[in-house]
Amino acid sequence: MNIRLTAFATTALGAIWGAQAFAQTELTMWYHGAGNPEESAVLDQIVEEFNASQSDWSVVVQSFPAGAYNDTVIAGALAGNLPDIIDVDGPVMPSWAWAGYIQPLEIDQGTIENFLPTAIGRWKDDIYSVGLWEAAVAMVTRRSVLEKYDIRIPTLAEPWTRDELDAALEAIKEGGEFDYPLDLGMAWSADEWYPYAFAPFLQSFGGDLIDRSTYLEADGVLNGDAGIEFGEWWQSLFDRELVPGTSQDPADRDSGLIDGKYAMSWNGNWAAANAVEAFGDDVLFLPAPDFGNGPKIGAASWQFAVSASSDHPEGANQFIEFMLQDRWQVAFSNAQAVIPATSSAAAESELYAEGAPMAVFYDLSKEQALLRPVTPGYPVMAKIFRKALADIASGADVADTLDAAADEIDADIEANSGYGN
Repeated sequence: MNIRLTAFATTALGAIWGAQAFAQTELTMWYHGAGNPEESAVLDQIVEEFNASQSDWSVVVQSFPAGAYNDTVIAGALAGNLPDIIDVDGPVMPSWAWAGYIQPLEIDQGTIENFLPTAIGRWKDDIYSVGLWEAAVAMVTRRSVLEKYDIRIPTLAEPWTRDELDAALEAIKEGGEFDYPLDLGMAWSADEWYPYAFAPFLQSFGGDLIDRSTYLEADGVLNGDAGIEFGEWWQSLFDRELVPGTSQDPADRDSGLIDGKYAMSWNGNWAAANAVEAFGDDVLFLPAPDFGNGPKIGAASWQFAVSASSDHPEGANQFIEFMLQDRWQVAFSNAQAVIPATSSAAAESELYAEGAPMAVFYDLSKEQALLRPVTPGYPVMAKIFRKALADIASGADVADTLDAAADEIDADIEANSGYGN
């Protein structure tokens, strides 16, 4: 009898130990996509397949509204309760790396060798994040409109010059057919749109938000000769009534091009599907103009990272590697109209394959994209730049406004001991 009990106990203990040996360790993940069912469905599928593909790790996702996400991560970092995996907006990544929220990735470099470079989050020679998609901005219009006003259709190889763009806008205005020739999206003033969409104009003029050789000084760059020239051109768009001002109705931003209020719209791939549906084969997605130093558009979208406080960085890195497969890029692209991060994934997507209606956006990201300044100070300088552009659009003195903005950026850099640069 005693022998039987001992044998049973041994068998039971062995079963318990075996179950514990094969139990998956939980990996926590925070994500910014709450309220976006299409995006969340793709992420849920990735998590489900990853969890089923191996016996070591089990990812559990908690989603937050995009508008509150960054504040949630910052509060979590201060409280010391960040998850293992977080997603991070590309331009914010250096700030989070500098602040110690995230750690360098430890993934197989071969998994990202074919990625668009702007989908890879690098700071100080380390890779901190990788994204499965990109975003790009184009001049959206109709072929019939340009042909009516005898305006050349630009290409990636031969974009419009500044003079050509100005002449096109003036010709359309003179025609009297539209409320404004061009919609820049001035209604989107409370988010990242201004520095993402308009700083590339400044950079094409030859200026920038900061001296990128050191990331220590804005004076002489933002408010240098090229910056002043950009600011004067920018202000002239509003003075000449070629674009709506800062009081633009958000509803007009959303539908003004399709409703016929605007001849052209400076907008992103996320809005392109609506234009395709409205205009069909007549729609055009045109490259950024060249203001003298090459055409530029903004770059870097949401990316995935491992928190610095993760107790399981090995598992977190393994999950991120699993996410980088082309099939997941295609799934996100088809669900969200985002640009796949590799050409091979783009070739399989519904919208970006060769001959597909939005295929040009992948080429725009590849050929014209410039990362926003890769420095922890970017979030502050972006707010300063946004206010400066709005003030100039409303009639503020160009030189004085840019001087003040450069001084404010430099003061912030000094106050933060150079942000580690």
